[in-house]
Parts: sequence; structure tokens; C-alpha cells
Amino acid sequence: MRIITGSARGCRLKAPPGEATRPTADRTREALFSMLGSRVMDAQVLDLFAGTGALALEALSRGAAHAVMIDRATHDVLVENARRTKLAQRVELRRGDVYGHAAELARAGRTFDLIFADPPYAKGDALRVLRAVDSGVLLAADGLFVLEQGAGEECAEHVGALSLIRERRYGAARICFYERREAAI
Repeated sequence: MRIITGSARGCRLKAPPGEATRPTADRTREALFSMLGSRVMDAQVLDLFAGTGALALEALSRGAAHAVMIDRATHDVLVENARRTKLAQRVELRRGDVYGHAAELARAGRTFDLIFADPPYAKGDALRVLRAVDSGVLLAADGLFVLEQGAGEECAEHVGALSLIRERRYGAARICFYERREAAI
């Protein structure tokens, strides 16, 4: 697993031991960032269930301004990967419950141009994370929320003000793209 392009291109990322973390595959990340294009430039990024941090670090490598990465179990890996990519100065790491930290960010009035979430597959977290992002109004008016879930899981059409605008399947993953309704085309 590596950073695909940008300032940290080719940098190998550390993965946590065991199979509890399932990083987004390089090919899936490459396709995802091709779709995102210029939306990444100068973006404020939130990475929920960050795992290795590959999504947020890829965004930073491609020109995002700042990233908040949250994960309960992989804090040391996130620290190491931010250091390896030389992007640590643009990263805010949070360890612990994703939903608690998301609510805290919302209470502080923080909004994000890009939000990534890659919760455990088939555990019911996809709908819960959609609700957390919607209720906290974490997504900027013109922002994009990218949710990765299992290929067999359906993308919810609408959750609160969030509307599904696109979905793609890559192997065992289904990527769902959401915008706030008032910003949807």
C-alpha cells in the first residue's frame, strides 16, 4: 500500500498487524481520486474510521489543506504514516470513538469539504455514520461525503439532508458519494 501521486508519491504506508483493518486498495483509491479531481485542492478533509490514513494522506499529498483522522485502534499507525509521508504538520489525529469525536467537531462548528468514511463492512455502521455526518452538519454546503461499504450493501438514497449522487463498485467495495441536498445538482 502506497501513496499514488502528489508530494508523497510512492511512499509506502504501514498497516496494522492482523486483519481487523481493511485498507482501501490502491486501485480503488486511484479510481476514487480520479473522480474527485480538483475537489481535493485546498480541501479540509475528515477521515472517519481512518485505519492506515491512506485516504486522508492521499488527499493531502494531492493538495488538500488539512486533514482530521479518527480511529479507535490505529493511532500509532496513523502517527507513523503521517511521519513517513512528511505530511504530519497538516494532520490532526484523534484516537477513540468516531461518533463521539464527530459530535465534538460538529459542536465546535467545524465543516469539511471532503469526508471519507470506511466503517467495518456489514456491521450497520454505514447508516449510523451517515446520520452522524448529517446531524452534525459536518459536510460543507458544497462538500462531498465518500462512504465505503461492502459491495453487497446498498447505498441509502437519502439520510437527512444528504443525498446519494453516485455509486461505484470496486471488487468487494461499494463507494457511495453524497452531497447535501441544497448543494445537489
